[in-house]
Amino acid sequence: MATTGEAVLHDTFGIDISPLVPKRYAAYRPLIAEALLFFVQHLPPHRLANILVEQHALPHDATMSERLAAFLRHCPTLHKLGQVVARDRRLAPELRQHLQALESMEPKTAVAAMAEDIRRELKDLSESDIRLEPDALAEASVAVVVPFSRSRTNNSDLSEGVLKILKPGIEECLGEELEVWTALSTFIDERCEYHRVPTLRYAETLETIRELLGNEIRLDLEQQHLAEASRFYANATDVKVPELLPYCTPRITAMERIRGHKVTECRYLPQDSRHKLASLVVEALIARPVWMPTDASLFHADPHAGNLFFTDDERLAILDWSLVGHLGKQERIHTMQIVLGALTFDAKRIAQAISAMARSTPHEQALRQVVDKALGRLYREQRVPGFRWLLNLLDDAMLGAGLRFGEDLLLFRKSVLTIEGVVADVSERDSLDWALPIAAIRQFSRELSSRAFALPTSRQFGTHLSNLDLLSLYWKVPSTATRFWKHVWGNWLRLSH
Repeated sequence: MATTGEAVLHDTFGIDISPLVPKRYAAYRPLIAEALLFFVQHLPPHRLANILVEQHALPHDATMSERLAAFLRHCPTLHKLGQVVARDRRLAPELRQHLQALESMEPKTAVAAMAEDIRRELKDLSESDIRLEPDALAEASVAVVVPFSRSRTNNSDLSEGVLKILKPGIEECLGEELEVWTALSTFIDERCEYHRVPTLRYAETLETIRELLGNEIRLDLEQQHLAEASRFYANATDVKVPELLPYCTPRITAMERIRGHKVTECRYLPQDSRHKLASLVVEALIARPVWMPTDASLFHADPHAGNLFFTDDERLAILDWSLVGHLGKQERIHTMQIVLGALTFDAKRIAQAISAMARSTPHEQALRQVVDKALGRLYREQRVPGFRWLLNLLDDAMLGAGLRFGEDLLLFRKSVLTIEGVVADVSERDSLDWALPIAAIRQFSRELSSRAFALPTSRQFGTHLSNLDLLSLYWKVPSTATRFWKHVWGNWLRLSH
């Protein structure tokens, strides 16, 4: 039976919240419904009126997915969240299809309507060497992409490019929503006790997300991120980061035009080519940030399919660098200690690594129960720990032991969820559980020669494992195998009787 919040959402907007929340998190549906209702009720009246008018204008038989997608288009912050979950294969296919339309929408904002803003930003277009095209290429949650051509110069061979321009009035619109998010975070914390779901300090988490979404309109920051990304991928010949062009302002990012298609629109390719493309997505967006030996490693924090293009020269182009994060060296070291603990069924090692990674003091008994349960899944399924297992473990540590992790780690977790869905849509036979270990093996092979001269405890490598770590793994293999098969045979004997 629907709660009051769910009923109001359904009666007013025709939206049923249940398909939006995976079954595993069903207990959170009432909370999410109330949060969404709180959000819309605190929007300015004229914006709420526009949402209601469009909802009533939809056909009587419009599906819930169509209504939800139309609703999200009016709210840039919710639009961004819709893009994040658009490839989550735990959601209903119809809902995913409508949410995927949010990744790269047909432009509704006319270039002519922005002409005055463009002239003001670029001073005088008539004296520049660029000519705007009459139609925009695409429209995102906060910006419109307008193509242009230009005269060739001595400084660049690029004769065309795009201007990413903030939509008129978007700063005010986004500011209104982010203020609602501030109040919403406190509201959610208060409602957790009523619904008897874990209180995970949502105010702190949502404040982090609020700051990140605020960066969406900071195109000057995006320009800095583009320069950093160009350096990060400088030696990756199969990855393309758009080149910045000399027409950037705080409201306009000028860059080269990328020719190609969304990676998820490449179903026409042979299976082997799609497999190669899926592997490239994983390598560029997850493996490279994880296996870099540097103290801090850049990652793209908004890798939905609309930002990933398969170029005409068969490279992966990574677009829209408004949102980025950085993985610290210590976080990656602790992650590898969790993996080593899982490979050797060492619950204590796993718990210690999770505690070291967390930003809060864990409830030790609750954390140990989470770890034992995760290891039990490996026993039952008789498999090695994959990337999905690791992510589920960290999720359970937050839900079951009340742990808090750093903002960048949470952001990376969100990015991985998005990438996982993209990879599955590019090539159904590929998954992160296989692609990432293969990338790790390649990284390990590259560092073999330098290990001969490293100190036993040094973790300066891209795999973040010392020679001593590897030696301890080697010595524990026999006892691990014994414990594993003892558990398997014990389960088999219990089931046979």
